[in-house]
Amino acid sequence: MRDWRFNHIDFSTYPYYEGMDLGVSYSPEALFVKVWAPTASQVEFKLYKQSLGGRPVRVESMIQANQGTWELTLLGDYKGFYFTFRVYDQGWLNETPGIDARAVGTNGRRGLVFEPRDTDPVDWKNDHPLNPVNPVDAIIYELHVRDFSIAPSSGMKHKGKFLAFTEPETKTAQQLASGIDHLKELGITHVHLLPVFDFHSVDERKPDEQYNWGYDPLNYNSPEGSYSSNPDTIARIKEFKQLVQALHQTEIGVIMDVVYNHTGYTRRSWFNQTVPGYFYRQKPSGQFANASGCGNEFASERAMARKYMIDSLCYWASEFHLDGFRFDLMGVHDLETMNSIRKSLDELRPGMLLYGEGWTADQSPMDEKYRAVKHQVKQLDRIACFNDDMRDALKGNNFNGTSKGFVNGRTLNEEAVKFGVVGACFHPQIVYDYVESSTSAWAVEPWQCVNYVSCHDNFTLFDKLKLSCPDATDAELRKMQKLAAALILTSQGIPFLHAGSEFCRTKQGEYNSYKSPDSVNQIDWELKEQYADVYSYFQKLIRLRKEVPAFRMQSAGEIRKHLHFSKNYQPGVLAYSILDFPGTWKSIQLVFNAQREILSVELDTHDWQVIARDDEIDTHGVGGLENKHVEIPPLSMMILVKGEVVLDY
Repeated sequence: MRDWRFNHIDFSTYPYYEGMDLGVSYSPEALFVKVWAPTASQVEFKLYKQSLGGRPVRVESMIQANQGTWELTLLGDYKGFYFTFRVYDQGWLNETPGIDARAVGTNGRRGLVFEPRDTDPVDWKNDHPLNPVNPVDAIIYELHVRDFSIAPSSGMKHKGKFLAFTEPETKTAQQLASGIDHLKELGITHVHLLPVFDFHSVDERKPDEQYNWGYDPLNYNSPEGSYSSNPDTIARIKEFKQLVQALHQTEIGVIMDVVYNHTGYTRRSWFNQTVPGYFYRQKPSGQFANASGCGNEFASERAMARKYMIDSLCYWASEFHLDGFRFDLMGVHDLETMNSIRKSLDELRPGMLLYGEGWTADQSPMDEKYRAVKHQVKQLDRIACFNDDMRDALKGNNFNGTSKGFVNGRTLNEEAVKFGVVGACFHPQIVYDYVESSTSAWAVEPWQCVNYVSCHDNFTLFDKLKLSCPDATDAELRKMQKLAAALILTSQGIPFLHAGSEFCRTKQGEYNSYKSPDSVNQIDWELKEQYADVYSYFQKLIRLRKEVPAFRMQSAGEIRKHLHFSKNYQPGVLAYSILDFPGTWKSIQLVFNAQREILSVELDTHDWQVIARDDEIDTHGVGGLENKHVEIPPLSMMILVKGEVVLDY
């Protein structure tokens, strides 16, 4: 039996292959095959007529080549055939499609020989990623492909599929915009898609019988088949391109959630069945390390593992015209690899949005000083981290349904909220001893900080509010939802929204819905009418952020110069001013009242103009003041301005 302990092996001695031709390359005249398997003593390549079952129609022994590779050339046209590799390393290992397959058949067990240009939609050559923006100008919307359209109320025909994103003018039963028209109407700039590469937990022959978020990677370089009209063909590739094309035509960028920190299988993964042990870290005991919390962790610091990540990301960026990547558990990866990724993507196309989770799920054998964790974001090259400090400050501990934050009743945590307001940068008016999980600023610039209050993980925001405030009325819960959004969308940094939060999405109180049924995870489009006031408020906040550059300053120096916190407010209240910022009013005053009672404020003068009060937001004003006394309703934001208005519309 094979020994799966590799703690005694020096993997740095394995040869490095620089070429870009790993995998299966097609032409009508011949098939060119190459695999990196430096510890193999034999490698077989098999061709099949079908994606599952049946016998191979051809079996060939590959030839050992340079730098740990094996290669093979087969004359003839093999388009439409399926293939596998089998490696002999202390015995025959399992057949796999290899780690570089860009097209696979049903359930990803065999690769598919294909002509890449056959996967291009009509006019694909004229599709382009959005022009790069400063990251703080982005408004990111996190979305699961199946959740988007699967509900009966969605009004979309291609339910649960990539093609649902290509359907214009879809409506709910109440004749409200759904689908891609809803995204355009809401005003977000980028859609962040939960994993769309091939994952193993859903049987693509029966996609309605299981559900998964997709954080169990199988084939990194092929789209997921359960989201396509036919998982056995190149449809999954073409239809994902159609999704990207449709969003780009709506001026919405596409960000792909990538999960290189672990694989869905460990010993049985395609990596371990090709080069046993190399791609995974192990503990001193020889057990597979588990900083991912999913049974293994990818050894990104090893040369061919790093090359794999970079090549894979560059392939997705170039072939699918993507606008950015979000890195799951980025803290499992090493700093050098993440910076190499930025460098390689810049060479391909400068300015792609890159951000990730700056933490791990468990301990790693890699020394923390080498890891891409949040407090080391200063060592990363234009890569941002999620601000979990702001998340928990606003709604309470993310892992405890009943704990409270600023918007739902906790007081004396205003310093943590202020920390989010300045995009996790240093500000002299913040007392960092009271920022619970970060005792100092971890961002150097605001574009290194992704501010959010909820995402696919854990409770939805509305469920969290209901659990933590069982005595709150529906009207109060709506106000809390709006107040949280107001703080995210007026704070410095990159704002991030969970799909459906704009109309109080619920998962019926489910804490971890990664494999819960559609009845839990689907976006219920009927809520758009039920919570129309919340939806309208989100729209107005997004428009406000786009119109007022003071809410998206591009440097920490600007924030420290122009943003000043007020000192004389009571617990449950946060106020600050923005003074003399170019391109806007001379003075902007924001007051957030998280109390469940009216807040009375005395201003210095009465010549302020109100641009946000209750559900009203309008940069042209929603009313003036008769005197210096102002009453701010419970659980709400008020914004007042004065001085010359020089907004650039």
